[in-house]
Amino acid sequence: MASDVLSAGVVFLAAAVVAVPVAQRLGLGSVLGYLLAGIGIGPWGLGLINDVEEVLHFSEFGVVLLLFLIGLELNPSKLWQMRQPILGLGGSQVVLTSLVIASLVLLCGQFVGAVDWRVALVIGMGLALSSTAIALRIIEEQGIGGSQTGQSGFAVLLFQDIAVIPMLAVLPLLAGSDGGTWLDLGAMVAGIAVLLVGGHFLLRPLFRWVVMSGVRELFTVTALLLVIGIALGMEILGLSMALGTFLAGVLLAESEYRHELEIAIEPFKGLLLGLFFISVGMAVNLGLLLEYPLQILAAVVALVTVKGLILYLLARLFGIQAKSRSQMAAILSQGGEFAFVLFTAARSEGLLEADLSSFLLVVVSLSMMTTPLILRLQDKWFIRTFKAEASDEPESDVIDREPRVIITGFGRFGQVVGRLLFANKIRVTILERDPSQIQFLRKFGYKVYYGDASQLDLLRAAGAEKAEAIIICTDNPEEVMQVVVLCQQHFPRLKILARARSRVEAHQLLSHGVDRFSRETFAGALDLGRQALVALGMHPYKAKRAEAHFRKLDTTALRDLLPQHSEDVHLATRAREARKELEEIFDREMRGERERHNGWD
Repeated sequence: MASDVLSAGVVFLAAAVVAVPVAQRLGLGSVLGYLLAGIGIGPWGLGLINDVEEVLHFSEFGVVLLLFLIGLELNPSKLWQMRQPILGLGGSQVVLTSLVIASLVLLCGQFVGAVDWRVALVIGMGLALSSTAIALRIIEEQGIGGSQTGQSGFAVLLFQDIAVIPMLAVLPLLAGSDGGTWLDLGAMVAGIAVLLVGGHFLLRPLFRWVVMSGVRELFTVTALLLVIGIALGMEILGLSMALGTFLAGVLLAESEYRHELEIAIEPFKGLLLGLFFISVGMAVNLGLLLEYPLQILAAVVALVTVKGLILYLLARLFGIQAKSRSQMAAILSQGGEFAFVLFTAARSEGLLEADLSSFLLVVVSLSMMTTPLILRLQDKWFIRTFKAEASDEPESDVIDREPRVIITGFGRFGQVVGRLLFANKIRVTILERDPSQIQFLRKFGYKVYYGDASQLDLLRAAGAEKAEAIIICTDNPEEVMQVVVLCQQHFPRLKILARARSRVEAHQLLSHGVDRFSRETFAGALDLGRQALVALGMHPYKAKRAEAHFRKLDTTALRDLLPQHSEDVHLATRAREARKELEEIFDREMRGERERHNGWD
């Protein structure tokens, strides 16, 4: 028995090690890699593992642990703030998708054979659910958890997990065996109430008692016991295991043990989620796919298309941005793992025949594989669309607002400069050549105009002849020098301040007579160095003097290097000499400063 478990473990791990890196290198994502690994080792592939249902049931703990960790990120107040997208967007999606798919099943039944409305409703409810594991893994991989896409997607997934409870409760009613249904429903409600009340009063004292024992690994054992115990209790009551552990996580979200729980659970979550994806791949019945290829592929395409369209339209109705709603629709367009639970329960109630249940499970499994591919195609489409929009540049609408200052380039660097000037009531005209950046900045009330600052007519239109200064914040060094030359030739009264990315650009500006510039990394690095000196025990005033002297000496060395700037062959040698000289001067100057300011130390 032990050797069988070890052998199966080796097969699972080897399949993951081979398939996932290949899928990642091909840009398909880790989820599809796990799914392909499952197909390869499953009963319809190499046949290395045949007990699919047992593996799938065990691997569902990966989803359970994932929901527990998500619950830890959401305290009750934050969850209450999300009630509108959860109930509104999530509720609308489940109800509307269930009804639309059920209607389509009834419509198709007219051509292939009559389908009972109860069977159609069960199919609609099962296919309305998306894969929590796949969707949240993709959201995590792409780092969009805090975005509109991630938050709205999570709201829908959370309502779907909640909706599993009434869906399972209504199956006996649809099957006509209502005995004990209301009793079961009461037990479910009572179970959730016990979890919420008991968790609120017992979980923190439990972990406090474990921590006081001083045995570090006991904390991990307790965390696993908590999650597995709650999941088992929820399963006995006929509830969603993932929903129960999610609620437990929410109850612990504001506790002092939250971060330690995350550290304890995270390794198990990743391992079991990978196992879950592999087991889903193993569940794909390739024999059934070969027997009914067109019907299954048509069903998969119809499922993904219908769910995607409904999600997109609902997201638009709820005011979600265009790109976010299309991403969310793609991420949630597949069938979910809870469809396996619902269809299996419906089969045991006699609502679904064995052949139909197998057909639906293949459709759900294949639909899970489409999500990474759809997202990859979507990314390519976004890139192509953005390039098309960027090539269709808008006409410049800049006007002379008689500014005191003109800023060219309003990225991260330019925005800091602009905000400082705005705060001091300085009239500013901003020129930016990125259309998407302009649209974004105008939403926040900035007067930003489209245009290439290296064009003379644009500078004139922006008021360069009357302005006092121009600040060149463009991140392209060649463009910076073009604007400098243009302003020196046509607007000699204009004070020129510029952004220098490094010493090379600083030398170029100095050689053109521009001595007002900022090396973008120099000030921040120097400030960090001062903080390091203080952290190492140096007196703050002394560290500030060291910073000021280094700035002075480095500026002197920068100007000393100017005559050699054009001689590239000797520049590296001269730079090394200057650095050595700088160190010697700095050491000498600091000794003199210590003598002059001894009282401050």
